[in-house]
Amino acid sequence: MSFRDAALSFQMIEGPGSGRQFTARRRVRLGDATPNGRLRLDAVARYLQDVANDDTRDADWSDPHWWVVRRTVIDVHQFPEYMQEIDLTTWCGGIGSHWAERRTRISAVDGTPLIDAASLWVHVDEVTMQPSKVPADVVDILGASAGGRDVNARLLLRDKLFDESRIEMTPWPLRFADFDAVGHMNNAAYWVIVEEFLATHRDVRAPLRTIVEHVVQVEPGQEPARHVASGRDDLELQLRVGSTMHAAMWCGLNP
Repeated sequence: MSFRDAALSFQMIEGPGSGRQFTARRRVRLGDATPNGRLRLDAVARYLQDVANDDTRDADWSDPHWWVVRRTVIDVHQFPEYMQEIDLTTWCGGIGSHWAERRTRISAVDGTPLIDAASLWVHVDEVTMQPSKVPADVVDILGASAGGRDVNARLLLRDKLFDESRIEMTPWPLRFADFDAVGHMNNAAYWVIVEEFLATHRDVRAPLRTIVEHVVQVEPGQEPARHVASGRDDLELQLRVGSTMHAAMWCGLNP
């Protein structure tokens, strides 16, 4: 299966339905917008992290910090614009033994859906940083909104066909600001790579789908490189350190 076929096979569930949901309002600010005034995807990723953190604190989870993102799928129906007010509504789309899917919808204040996102968050042990069971109190909080839907942590892109014969490899220099309080390259920093693709492919705009999957965390001092096999209207990319794949990405039009 190709990168494209695998990416488009993901089913974005509808919602929110019954059960817990959390909504926050914010405005698209100057540092979150492109020179043309649309909201950037790395800013979207930060918004998703922020509303997730606000939700877990509001719900008084027993351990709101010990979750890491494994995959994020973003469907852009229409890009929010600079200074636009938007609502972010988040809820649980499904639960597994050691992970859960967080759905987030970004809407205009009149309720028009602009962006749908699904992030697979893995619960980890705070000492070993290895996957651990979702705490019982979290299952109780999320159960109704998950609606009995089970999710797994299988990655979509990692093992898919990647045309090595047409790869273009370029270094991706790391910045101090790419790293967060956990000491790893922050999820939002990966989305800057997708924005670089969009900057040079002006025809790839909404409606679009883009996916970032995290295989191995990027650490300070490493020297990652982009391995790109993109076409005219889509991006296929692996972020590697040496021969080790650390992330896989796809971006293209969503039919």
